Amino acid sequence: MGHAENEIGLDGRELEGEEIEVKPIKTWKGYVWDTWELPKDQRWLLFKLDAFVLTFASIGYFLKNLDLYNVNNAFLSGMEEDLSMYGNQLVTQTSIFTVGYVIGQIPANLLLTRVSPRWVIPTLEVGWGVATICQSSVQSYQGLYALRFFVGLFESGFYPGIHYLLGSWYTPKELGKRAMVFWLAGAIGQLFSGFLQAAAYKNLNGVDGHSGWRWLFIIDGIITLPLAIMGFIFFPNLPQGGKRTWWTTEEEHVLSVKRMNAIGRAGKEPWTKAKFIRIFTSWHTYLLPMLYVLWNNGAPQAAMGYWLKSFNHKPNPVPGTNFTVPQINNLPLVTSGVFIGMAFVWAWLSDGPLRGARWPFIYIGAVISLIFCVLMRQMPLYENLYGRKVVYWLSNIGFGAGPLILSWINEICSSDTEKRALLVAMGNDFAYVVQAVAPNFVWKTTEFPAARKGYLWCIVLQILLMALTAIVQLLLWRDNRKAATKRVFDGTLPGPAPLGSDSPPLQASDIDEKRADRTEISRISL
Repeated sequence: MGHAENEIGLDGRELEGEEIEVKPIKTWKGYVWDTWELPKDQRWLLFKLDAFVLTFASIGYFLKNLDLYNVNNAFLSGMEEDLSMYGNQLVTQTSIFTVGYVIGQIPANLLLTRVSPRWVIPTLEVGWGVATICQSSVQSYQGLYALRFFVGLFESGFYPGIHYLLGSWYTPKELGKRAMVFWLAGAIGQLFSGFLQAAAYKNLNGVDGHSGWRWLFIIDGIITLPLAIMGFIFFPNLPQGGKRTWWTTEEEHVLSVKRMNAIGRAGKEPWTKAKFIRIFTSWHTYLLPMLYVLWNNGAPQAAMGYWLKSFNHKPNPVPGTNFTVPQINNLPLVTSGVFIGMAFVWAWLSDGPLRGARWPFIYIGAVISLIFCVLMRQMPLYENLYGRKVVYWLSNIGFGAGPLILSWINEICSSDTEKRALLVAMGNDFAYVVQAVAPNFVWKTTEFPAARKGYLWCIVLQILLMALTAIVQLLLWRDNRKAATKRVFDGTLPGPAPLGSDSPPLQASDIDEKRADRTEISRISL
């Protein structure tokens, strides 16, 4: 699909030449990696984009999650005793981190629609790296609280900002895989956090007077600062932001704009009263972020480490069974490994055979997560030990829908870049608002490893997630029918395909009166 007329470039020149058409994948090579089916000019553009954007984003998110899980690993490896964190201080520091994270997200994402990501995101990286290193010197949990706030504040613009950036460069058959690769880099950070803690505890504990857990934060922060410098050099501008990125040619810059025009991905607009009303009277603004909120808070928290550590308590729940610090850090990593493999499969299926459909994986993931939450809640803690280990290891295989939900929001809101930036940030922001409050009631540290309230909470949220997904699909179907009918009367489109036909349905993108005459409706499978 594409615009029939020539588009106007960022410098006012008409973008003449062959129009860009976004076609479904047809060959096995395209299913393996989409760029193998593209013309040479697009293939080279996406190679450079993947090399600079996806690499930076993945390493950055890897380090963010390394830090996030390092706190838990540090707690299990000596920080609890060194900082006297014998109550719910671990949960409290998470809540304080989340407060900083929540405050910064929406302003940072809206800033990206006005200031190039090349300056915004690396600047936040510098602040994050410095605050992370400072965590290694805290002498009390109150000092940790203060630093966790600033770590959260500097981190706030990264995750939603990268998703907005990916949605500004990639088409639907390309977006899901990249969003998943980016997100899974964080899961790999979780995976390596356990290995890093075990190595730090074994090799660095006591070096220069620092405990092993303190070295985790030093290493994490030191790695971040060179990455931020690379970001200032290689991170791109937005295709329709008004300025060519230095590592693209003029032809590639024009091509990148035309690729986004072909799928109705709009550039920036002024904030007007009409635009403000249009955004805040749309059902998208209230329901789409809630999909991500329910998904984010509906997964069980990592409990296997607490369960393993409980075997070392006195009285011992299973006499003769104990686990070392490296085992406590390493055994839960199987969970992340299994989950990463499954999530990669979901992303490839979504972009490839399912032609950009995101909703099936929300349902599949919710059902799987619900089943494992019931198992972890009802199984005895200390009877079938191997069986419980297996349940822990498989418990996250249904948790791969998150980046596909944000990709779905990017695609639904294609025709309004400010709304797209706002809703992507709102989804992640509100998810963390709930995450800042709910754990104090349902995931109390003192209730692990049983955590029965927490698992019940997850069961309820998975049911709500499936219900809300169905409502969103119905509303998209309704908007699709209305938009198609309007285009019939305008004489620009055939009538909507009857239900059950083989014709692929139109995507109910961000339909509004202002853009209906000049924006192609993107495609979504309903």
